[in-house]
Amino acid sequence: MATGRMRRVDEAIRQVIGDAMAGELKDPRVGFVTVTDVRTSADLSHARVYVSVLGDEQQRRASLEGLRSAHGYLQRQLASELHLKRTPTLEFSYDDTTDRALRVDALLAEIEDS
Repeated sequence: MATGRMRRVDEAIRQVIGDAMAGELKDPRVGFVTVTDVRTSADLSHARVYVSVLGDEQQRRASLEGLRSAHGYLQRQLASELHLKRTPTLEFSYDDTTDRALRVDALLAEIEDS
């Protein structure tokens, strides 16, 4: 379970990465990406960044590839804006929560139509 401090660190990382992606990241592969969650390890060595990508499977893969190639730049942004003892290594993962919610909605609509 995350402590209050870890939740604040996760939120600060989410904010810095989201701002960097929105304004400063110039990789054309990165489309409309939203940072949905960040989970940082207790020792601050790793941070898993969950992102949602607007578009199809190909755009999702291209955006994740672009983010993975820009992880060094994003880590430098973290180091310069957040003064942590250790800057975590970033790992980007697709957050499929929206996809699952749409699937549940479709199944519920199908049941209602029956």
